Amino acid sequence: MSGAPRKQCVVLDANALMMPFQFSINIDAEIERLIGRARIVVPECVVRELEGLRGRAAKAALMLARKYEIVPSEGAGDECVLSVALRENAYLLTNDAALRRRARAVGIKCIYLRKSSYLEVW
Repeated sequence: MSGAPRKQCVVLDANALMMPFQFSINIDAEIERLIGRARIVVPECVVRELEGLRGRAAKAALMLARKYEIVPSEGAGDECVLSVALRENAYLLTNDAALRRRARAVGIKCIYLRKSSYLEVW
């Protein structure tokens, strides 16, 4: 086992994957600005959710999701995303205020869109 610090992890939910297409934000660059280089993962349940959505932004978000590491997940929706963030000891990138409150209540740090132009840690 090496003494190198463990790379931070960030879990993306469906609306996080749509941010670049709705707000012209580079989530990779913003994550690196906030916490440094990070392992970015997408739960399988988020991919399934995006596959069920229609529209340009959803299709683009699905293509973006496949750029990242897709990790196994159980269930669907917020519960699924929260369980993956807990399991991975990760930040959660979401713009869903209710999900952010739930995440914070169980000790998950959140990253969210601020002023439609940059990401911030909460």
